[in-house]
Amino acid sequence: MGNNQNNQKMNFWSIVLLTINSIIGTGIFLSPGAVAKLVGSKAAMIYLAAAAFAAVLAVTFAAASKYVVKSGAAYAYSKAAFGDEVSSYVGITRVVSASIAWGVMATGVVKTTLSIFGKDSSDIKIVTIGFITLMLILLIINLIGTKLLTLISNISTIGKVGALTITIIAGICILIFSGGSHIEEMNLLKDAEGNNLIPTFTTSVFVTALIGAFYAFTGFESVASGSADMEEPEKNLPRAIPLAIVIIACIYFGIVFVSMYIDPVAMVTSKEPVVLASIFKNQLLQKIIIIGALMSMFGINVAASFHTPRVFEAMANEKQIPEFFAKRTKGGLPLTSFLLTAVIAVVIPLAFNYNMSGIIIISSISRFIQFVIVPLAVISFFYGKNKEEVLQANKSFMMDVIVPIIALLLTVLLLVKFNWAQQFSTKLDDGTTTLNIKAVVSMVIGYVILPICLRIYMRGKK
Repeated sequence: MGNNQNNQKMNFWSIVLLTINSIIGTGIFLSPGAVAKLVGSKAAMIYLAAAAFAAVLAVTFAAASKYVVKSGAAYAYSKAAFGDEVSSYVGITRVVSASIAWGVMATGVVKTTLSIFGKDSSDIKIVTIGFITLMLILLIINLIGTKLLTLISNISTIGKVGALTITIIAGICILIFSGGSHIEEMNLLKDAEGNNLIPTFTTSVFVTALIGAFYAFTGFESVASGSADMEEPEKNLPRAIPLAIVIIACIYFGIVFVSMYIDPVAMVTSKEPVVLASIFKNQLLQKIIIIGALMSMFGINVAASFHTPRVFEAMANEKQIPEFFAKRTKGGLPLTSFLLTAVIAVVIPLAFNYNMSGIIIISSISRFIQFVIVPLAVISFFYGKNKEEVLQANKSFMMDVIVPIIALLLTVLLLVKFNWAQQFSTKLDDGTTTLNIKAVVSMVIGYVILPICLRIYMRGKK
């Protein structure tokens, strides 16, 4: 009987595939140009550094999943470790960060679709109309139910891995037969004023590029949400997640390496939403990459439209927000939660004028609250200082204390060295920079005002 139950659970390789599917989304199709623009020929190395950072954080999340197998991931861990006060903040900011991530993916799919049909993907009005249309399509898919969601997810996985593999193989063939690399051309690029396009390599530039590249690895933090449906999660998760990140790092390194050696200038100067496609002159290859990217982006959007509202629903089930957010339709969709998260997903990219590199970095930074709280939660589980009952897991000083401390130190270091002023400013036509008020206001609403409203609501309930 025990064996039958075991067979129904996800085995080690299924967890590896799930992790790969959760991570490879829009990032690798959209972020290489933004990273290369910052660090030039060092871009491939930056992706390896981002992979190392992601692996350390992923192991920390996997360690937390040994102690808490409730859904909600970071929200569930912080509630078990620190109680309602901390978890409500982690929960609400996780909803905001997940919605922003959804917004980035939606921006990618809308801009790519517009460019395929020859429309102006820089026109804010056209992008907004496309955005709202996409949200309506996602709403219909969610109302139909899980079967359609699963089918789209499977097709998307095949499409994206296929497109990336073909790109690497084609790139290697081009390098072998064309001979000679163009990588040095990248460092000679000038802007309109005649200054070097690639800035001087400083700590601040390194950190901003690392966070931009790290966006391509995000998604690992939600894998452990389903640990209750996995075989021996306490053993398999800490092995499967880092292995998946190594596989993804090899794919990403291959993509960035090939792109930079073939046409680094196109990588840095391209205005196309799918930067990867502009590197190749062959039209068939361009089409394969764009279709692969589109399948990947749409599939990830469908997944985001499924996962994101459910964080809010989990909070409603824990009575931390009004219970009507947990009400489901006949098809099982928490409709009010869906509508609220969809609004955040539209508003934040609009505040950044749909600037892809800007919202990619904000999407990464907005997740960092959970990257501070979860390592602290794991350490508290190890020392038995948690507020709520947790599972009796196999404790490991290395995995439950040393790795979380490294994850915490790296996260704090990146936050301190990050160029906040540049991220929240806009370049005007005359070359001067000014504060991006819309971006600042949207962040203040998401990270200060919404959590305060939630505290007032919870105090009122008590």
